[in-house]
Parts: sequence; structure tokens; C-alpha cells
Amino acid sequence: MFKKILIANRGEIACRVIKTAQKMGIKTVAVYSEADKDARHVELADESVLLGPAPSRESYLVADKIIAAAKATGAEAIHPGYGFLSENEAFARRVEEEGIAFIGPKHYSIAAMGDKIASKKLANEAKVNTIPGYNEPILSADEAVKIAQGIGYPVMIKASAGGGGKGLRVAFNDKDCFEGFTSCRNEARNSFGDDRVFMEKFVEEPRHIEIQVLGDSHGNVVYLHERECSIQRRHQKVIEEAPSPFISEATRKAMGEQAVALAKAVKYQSAGTVEFVVGKDQSFYFLEMNTRLQVEHPVTECITGVDLVEQMIRIAAGHPLPFKQEEIRREGWAMECRINAEDPFRSFLPSTGRLVKYQPPEAALEQGRETLQGAAYENGQFGGVRVDTGVYEGGEIPMFYDSMIAKLIVHGRDRNDAIAKMREALNGFVIRGISSNIPFQAALLAHPDFVSGNFNTGFIAQHYAGGFRAEDVPHDDPLFLVALGAFIRRKTRERAAGISGQLAGHEVQIESDYVAVVNEGAGQFQRHQLHVSEYAGQTGLATVQIDGKTFRIECRSRLNDIRLSGTVNGQPFVAQAERGAAKNPLAYKLTHNGTAIEVMVLSPRAAGLHQLMPYKAPPDTSKFLLSPMPGLLVHIAAQPGQLVQAGERLAVIEAMKMENILLATQDVKVAEVLAKTGESLSVDQPILRFE
Repeated sequence: MFKKILIANRGEIACRVIKTAQKMGIKTVAVYSEADKDARHVELADESVLLGPAPSRESYLVADKIIAAAKATGAEAIHPGYGFLSENEAFARRVEEEGIAFIGPKHYSIAAMGDKIASKKLANEAKVNTIPGYNEPILSADEAVKIAQGIGYPVMIKASAGGGGKGLRVAFNDKDCFEGFTSCRNEARNSFGDDRVFMEKFVEEPRHIEIQVLGDSHGNVVYLHERECSIQRRHQKVIEEAPSPFISEATRKAMGEQAVALAKAVKYQSAGTVEFVVGKDQSFYFLEMNTRLQVEHPVTECITGVDLVEQMIRIAAGHPLPFKQEEIRREGWAMECRINAEDPFRSFLPSTGRLVKYQPPEAALEQGRETLQGAAYENGQFGGVRVDTGVYEGGEIPMFYDSMIAKLIVHGRDRNDAIAKMREALNGFVIRGISSNIPFQAALLAHPDFVSGNFNTGFIAQHYAGGFRAEDVPHDDPLFLVALGAFIRRKTRERAAGISGQLAGHEVQIESDYVAVVNEGAGQFQRHQLHVSEYAGQTGLATVQIDGKTFRIECRSRLNDIRLSGTVNGQPFVAQAERGAAKNPLAYKLTHNGTAIEVMVLSPRAAGLHQLMPYKAPPDTSKFLLSPMPGLLVHIAAQPGQLVQAGERLAVIEAMKMENILLATQDVKVAEVLAKTGESLSVDQPILRFE
């Protein structure tokens, strides 16, 4: 076995690999860019090597620097993680030629499966179901339109070297096809250095289901069941689960056997994933093979008990698989939510900056601790929570890399149990300083179609076509949050009343009657009369009566904690509460199940005075195009004096490896350009002024 390995990656996956290596008694070497000098993976590793400046093309994508780091530190093997150079055939070959083990498949397997055109031909030869399409590189947008017309819309335009949602578009007509081809080609060239694009029939109402495979150097290949990855936004996965709530045992077996046949055809040695699109009649077609570890691999680890990273390391060291196909178990249900640094209420724009607060829920499952013998199911107990992350409180989320903060994984007895565990875990996940997609995840988990398993890859586009809004997260009982605010106010007053040294006759009074003033925005407020009853001699317990409803709340969390846990009417809850919402020292921001409210709990006299307060409207910024996020201004499409119609492109901002196109919301005339191409923009920085 290896004594030392280098992880050619960053963030949560680097930390994930380090955890398993530590379990196996293997020393680790981290590599990092200047932006990551204080990153968590650097701290966890035994050694670390600086690669270069922040941009990945000058650090994490420079093969020579990574190989030099391995040699300098005596690392015997390199684990590439996912992304960056993980599926780069030239890098894998170079590593092998330098006498260093590559903890992944052989370079010829990467070459065979990394090219989507070549992989489809190989899949046909291996008798794997494939989708009708055009498998040769398309040379122009005009040619793409003609081919699409021949296949029949809708079609999917895909970059041959694409991945992670980049270099991919769905076209429903000639205009979509022409523009989509151009965008795909540009993204592919910029992201992968390969602008070849091909096309295939788009299966409507499709499911995205993938099969995890493991192959060793002794000719053994097995599949570890499937992962359901249909909940996607802009072709990027949001929630993954294992097993799938949709496919039958017969379909599962057939998909698994075809995945194994394809892996054997390319002499696959390592962990890999064969992705399929599955129709509503359970017909399935090969999409691609990812010749690396997948982001969502933890859900497979939870239901099988197999540590995939450990198996990758063992395979690279020449060991055979320690189990056969019939020995692979499937226990319980696992789900993963990708917690990303993005603002779902602002079209999921990237959110970068400092993690002022970062308190993930308590984890009962340790990454890299699963075993086939059943450590994940000790004493028949399913579950718990696992958090894979590469960040820490006080750390930075840089603009140069992807937006992932953490992966939140739960393991339950069945699907309903997993959903319940995930909702509770999201409620207790505290992130401050940047925005996250936790409210959106909470809304998805509560959606009736998701709960019933009635969804496909178009689920988010269908249900959130107009974007995501606060009203898309309806609470089962919104008065609970108001009652919780009243509970906190009462307990705060009790604590203040117990402070010694108060001036006689002016002691803090403990009221029982309050008015809750809920801020609905734009100067509108909703008011509730409420009464709080205390239980004599019982701290942390009170009853709140509001609008004819009674909430018996027991909560022994500290009042200055953001995360609160307790029971309401005998049912457990986890919620978040902060004082000083929207710079109002009297307001609480309360969050539960994705719903957030801002409420002031006032005495009747104070509530009456509040009604007399005037409303100050925010300044009008409609004459400006403002940067919605921090990022690099890569293009300005309008010039002073130009008339721009609604829907036309105004500017392009690059952040977290994605192009973000800013469009005109109405017909305007540009008066002035206020920013320069190549400039690093801050949030709300003016780019254009309109007349």
C-alpha cells in the first residue's frame, strides 16, 4: 500500500480524500493556489505545496506543477478528485510515465470515455442502449440547425469534452439551436480547450439515473446500484438520492449489467459512473461515462457501506476488489443536498465573501468511515447526518472556483425518513456572511411532487419557471414562527429582569401581552395580538396564544444561539433566530423549513407608536445596470447612445466558472458606460447608466 499520496484538487473533495487516507494510515500532500493558502484542505493534509496564482489555469490545471509537487514530496500516487484534471487523459498518462500511480482509471479508459462522440460509438459496440443523434463534430451553427431539423426537435447540443453543466444546451427550435451551438462552443473552448460539439435527440420527461461501477486490475467489475439525479437546475444536480424511487428491480439489474459491460469494454480500473437517461416507460439510454469519482458518491456509500475512495486507492495499488456482485448490499435510503454559495432569490447568482458564521448540523456519519461489513448500520440504526465540506467559519468563498460550500448527506430507513432527516438538517445549517441555496432546497423537499417521487429532469424548470421567490416556500403553520419570536422575547425579558443592581422603581418588567409586527416589505406590516403564559418553576417552557391557536414551546437552547431546538406542542423542531434583522435592533429574523420572517414583538404601547412611523422608500436604481454579484466583467455589449431592446444582451460577468449574461429588462437608451472590461466588480456596482 502507498505510504504517501498527493491530492490534486481543493475544497470538499480534497478534504474527503484526506479523511479516508488518514483512516488507511497514508500520509497526504495538499496542493493549493494563492487564494487557498488558508483553505481547510491545506490544514488537514500532512504537507502542502503552493502551485501558483488564484486562477485555476495557473495553478490547479498545470500538470507540470502538480507532478513536480508529487516528486518533491515523495508522493507515490496522485488522487485527482473531480473536476480540474480528473478526466484529463494526457495528465493521467503523464503521471503514469513519471512512475507515479494515478488513483483513477488508466489513461486509455479516460480517452475512450472522456470523448462523448467516441464513447457513444463504444457503447454501441458493447450493446449498450444509446440515443439517436449525430455523433460527428459539428462545424458551424448553420450546420447544427440542419442536423437538428433532421433529428427532430427538441435536441440536446453537447460539447464533446463538456461536464458540470458547461457546454450543454437544449434547443426546441432553429433559433435555440443556432444560439445554443455558439454558446456551447464558446464555453467548451474556454473551459476545456476543446470546442467540438455534437447533437442528440432530447428525451422528453426524462430521468437522469446513473450507475456506480468499480473495476480492478484483475478483470473484476461490479456495479453498486444507482443514484437518482433528476433534480437539476440548468443541467447541474441539486439533490441526489439512492436508490431511485422510480425504476424497477428489473430495470436496475439491466442498467447495472450494461454499465458493467461498458466498463469491461474499456478495461476500466477504478471508480466510475455510467449515466443514463430513463424515459417514463423505463426505457434507458447511455448518456456518458464519468471516469472519476462523482460529487454525489456519498449516497452510494451510505446504502452500500462501501468507502469508494478507499477502493480507488486499493485498486490503484493493485489490490483486487474485496467483494463480489452478489455481496453488495442496499440498505435504507440516502439523500444529498448540494449547499452552494448562491442567492436563490436573485436568480441563483453567485455569492462570494467571508463565512461570518458556519455551523453545520451535528454529523453522526463520518466521511470515509463506511465499510461493507455494515458500520453504517450498527445496531440496526439507520443514519444520521454527514457533512462533506472544505470550508470553515471565518474562511473565504473565492470567486475563482465553483460555488459549493458543502454536501449535506442523510441516511434513513426509507425515503420518507430520509426526507424528514434532511429537512431537519437543513433547518440546523447556519450560514451567514454569504447567501446559500438552503431555502430552495427546503422548498424542493416539501414539494408534493418531490415527496411522491413524481418528477423528472424538468422539475425545477416546470415548477420555478419564473424564478424562486419567498412565497415558493409556504410554511405548514406560519404562526409558529411568530409564536417562537414571542417565546424568545419573553425569555429575554425574564433574563433581563434577573439582573442585579437595577434602579428601584425602574426594574425590567415581564409582560405577558404583546403585539407581533411582521414585516411584509414595502412598508406593509401584519399585526398579531398574543399572550404568553409561563409555567411556574419551569425554565425554557411557555405557552403562546395567538389568533386562537396555542403553541406550547419548550426550548432550552441559549437565547444568543442562532440555532434553536426544542418541541412545539410535543413535536420536535429545529429553527434559527437572530436579533437585529435588517439593521433593526428590535426585530428578529426567524427561519424554519425554508421560510423566513422578520418580526418585532412589542408591548401594545410600542406597537401603537410603531404604526405612526413613516416609511422611507429605497432609492430608485432603474436608470442603472448594476452588477448583481461579485465577478469579472468580461464583455460590455452596449455603447453610449445605443438603443437596446428588452431581452438584448448588455454585459457578461464571469464568476465561479460560469458566464452570467445581463439582459435589458425593457427598451432603454444607454447614456454612459461606467465600468471597464476586465474590471473586478462588487455587488451593485454600476456598469451602465440609461437615459
